[in-house]
Amino acid sequence: MTDPVLYIGNKNYSSWSFRPWIGMRTAGIAFEEKLVPFDMGAGNPAFKAFSPTGKVPVLVDGDVTIWESLAILDHVARRHPEAGLWPENLNDRSKAMAMSSEMVSSFSALRSACPMNMRRERKPIETTPAILADVARIQSLWSGCLENSGGPFLFGAFSIADAMFAPVVNRLDVYAFETGPVVTDYMARMKALPAWREWEAAGRAEPWVVAEDEA
Repeated sequence: MTDPVLYIGNKNYSSWSFRPWIGMRTAGIAFEEKLVPFDMGAGNPAFKAFSPTGKVPVLVDGDVTIWESLAILDHVARRHPEAGLWPENLNDRSKAMAMSSEMVSSFSALRSACPMNMRRERKPIETTPAILADVARIQSLWSGCLENSGGPFLFGAFSIADAMFAPVVNRLDVYAFETGPVVTDYMARMKALPAWREWEAAGRAEPWVVAEDEA
């Protein structure tokens, strides 16, 4: 069987690409990576060759094409149940799906003001009540999960929920938001993952630069 192909954008900036990439890499699921860079805020017209939406990421697995981060992760979790990408406990699995879906649909203030940027100098920005409300909600979600599971990740073992929130770890870090000790320790564990370090090193080495107001 041929490995699926994961099309991604710039590792320094593409938060949606980071999510399935770190999930699959951490779970040990084999895939072929194809990076198609963008050097403009609108993306890259070349994405249309493989992406029905003109965006990344896209997973091509045999005769099926999947074009959304959470759907990609759910697809590979179903293909590889032995990888444990969803929690075993039914209630935890449902909660992990709810959290992952909330990540897809919410936190627009934080995402707009603080694009993922692996090589950004760590410094704060001027915040708004909406940004701070997003950060507070995220910290509440993480803290509650970690206290219930005992860690080291949101539901004990690394799961799709951790992968979906991975770019937020970068955001809270490089934009220097204040975090409580439970959240701070969790962020350190995420950044220590071999897959995180591999992605970050590649992102820092990329030549492409996108202005913060375009990323």
